[in-house]
Amino acid sequence: MDLSSPYDGGLKLLTVTDFRNEEVIAMHRFKNILLLYECDRATFDRAARLAKDNRARLTVVQVIKKPPDQWQALHLGGSPLDLQKLTIKEFESRLKKFVAPLKQEGLRISTKVLVGTPSLEVIRDVISHKRGLVIMTAEGKGGLKRRLFSSTSRHLMRQCPCPVWIMKPTRRKRFLRILAAVDPDPEDEVRNSLNATILQLASSLAAQESAELHIAHAWTLWGEQLLRRPAVALADSEIHQYAQQEAKKHRFALDTLLAEHALETARIHMIKGDAGAVIPQIARTEQVDLLVMGTVCRTGIPGFVIGNTAENILDEVDCSVLTVKPEGFVSAVQLT
Repeated sequence: MDLSSPYDGGLKLLTVTDFRNEEVIAMHRFKNILLLYECDRATFDRAARLAKDNRARLTVVQVIKKPPDQWQALHLGGSPLDLQKLTIKEFESRLKKFVAPLKQEGLRISTKVLVGTPSLEVIRDVISHKRGLVIMTAEGKGGLKRRLFSSTSRHLMRQCPCPVWIMKPTRRKRFLRILAAVDPDPEDEVRNSLNATILQLASSLAAQESAELHIAHAWTLWGEQLLRRPAVALADSEIHQYAQQEAKKHRFALDTLLAEHALETARIHMIKGDAGAVIPQIARTEQVDLLVMGTVCRTGIPGFVIGNTAENILDEVDCSVLTVKPEGFVSAVQLT
């Protein structure tokens, strides 16, 4: 057996006849959506379509920097001018013109201008208004040696309590291939709850987009480097047997997770290797348009932080990303 791909070449076609309705309507949980402006047309169209399909409220938010204190109030021509208020009014006018066509179509859409650091103000707005989803266009262009996700999107992925959907700039109207990255552990209820959310969202989107669904799990052999050192003196056959046993455990955990979530069809990748390298490689090889993944790990306190594996994946992928966090996540950002 090839331990790098226990599912015969790394792929297995999974067919389940009992396709649960809740998988199809998983995206319907989003009833209060925030779209961060400025965004490209594809991001705006997707946010609007999602709001229409879900009969959700869509709020288009733009965050502007706070002007220096000396510029907030000027006396020109004998009259005081509040430049911050004038700037907010100007941007509010632009946003209203931007969304006017959709408002005429009956979509529940509103606009808002915030002042401050974009990521912090968005997170505070999410908390105070109980937003269910944040959508934005990636700051970078991606491609060879170009990171797609910059400071604002990464901070939202770390600390925003609701799912964050970062769209790669594109002219394509729909996704062709969607990848769900999962990490099953039968003894970790929080992690498996997160895996369930990832699968629900990915399968729901794949159904809506008529897209090919991929599910990936990367696993490693704990202590393998140590076991291969001459001082340990283990034969390759012994290490291989140990690896086979671990592969079976991971395969069982993945099969158990998949059995709990009815899917029509999915291409399953179970690959031996570090997830930070394996997931981006699958995304590149399969030409994935959207990656659905979790971004946090346990910290030992009530709350979570983004994991190194997630950071490494974000450094390497060149596609849109929808990130989710476990139930009970508490953002470090506080309301002012």
